[in-house]
Amino acid sequence: MPVDAPHRALRFGVKTTPMHLAYDDILRVWEEADELPELDDAWLWDHLMPLAGPPGGAVLEGWTLLAALAARTTRLRLGLLVTSNMLRAPAHLGKIATTVDVISEGRLIMGLGVGGTRQPDGPNPAVAEYAAYGLPLPSPGEGLARLTETITILRSMWSEEVFDHDGAFTTLRGTRNGPGPVQPGGPPLLLGGWGDRTLRIIAEHADIWNIPGPPHNSTDRIAERARVLDAHCAAIGRDPAEITRSAQIIVDYADPATTRAHVYALAAAGIRHVVLALPRPYPDKPARWLVDEIITPVREKGA
Repeated sequence: MPVDAPHRALRFGVKTTPMHLAYDDILRVWEEADELPELDDAWLWDHLMPLAGPPGGAVLEGWTLLAALAARTTRLRLGLLVTSNMLRAPAHLGKIATTVDVISEGRLIMGLGVGGTRQPDGPNPAVAEYAAYGLPLPSPGEGLARLTETITILRSMWSEEVFDHDGAFTTLRGTRNGPGPVQPGGPPLLLGGWGDRTLRIIAEHADIWNIPGPPHNSTDRIAERARVLDAHCAAIGRDPAEITRSAQIIVDYADPATTRAHVYALAAAGIRHVVLALPRPYPDKPARWLVDEIITPVREKGA
């Protein structure tokens, strides 16, 4: 996804959350979307257990599934919205992502986020998920530090023939990554999050910033967070227009007008890329529904 200037037309993606769904259900959406030029990209998530519904329900692993879908599509840009930085060692993640970029012939967008962290209060689904898979649950500060280190390692894997790395959490010696990614310099980096410290990392490193939209974050909240990102960019001397502003929203099959209203509001707040997440179960031809009920009316209105 090229970086957008703020005045450019909206781009749209589709998200299929692989929870309580069979592979064939997801595949049919991606293959349909691949034939519709109004949709620029397609996305999965990165969890190992369901976050809602029956706890024993099906969840397919994100990067393995992404590789399979990359091999079955030809046009869509693709990625995880977003990869949990805690689930894989950084260099291993770099190798996985490079492989998907090669399989997709250069269509990968590297979506990345902190992942689960310890929280002082409220429900935290990461606790059960990480315990089930033997993963440490870091503090928020450690999670951010690990994210920054992973970004450094990914950049090295995508730009250097061989390198060493001595970090707070990872030590690498003689790391090579052949074949390298198809995209020169590696896939564009999408970072997800909205906390003040996360936005500083985004200002320093991201090509694309993604934030959950309504109902998780109101449009006013997103606009306020965008101003914080702008301030971080100003503090480090980066043009904030270099970072594409992206948001994801859950569509409502029964009320497309409300979904369109959310898109209009996001566009007015400076969002230039909207990921339309499909609730399960999927209707017949859900990608075409997105084009007919959301994307085309929005574009006809000039958003």
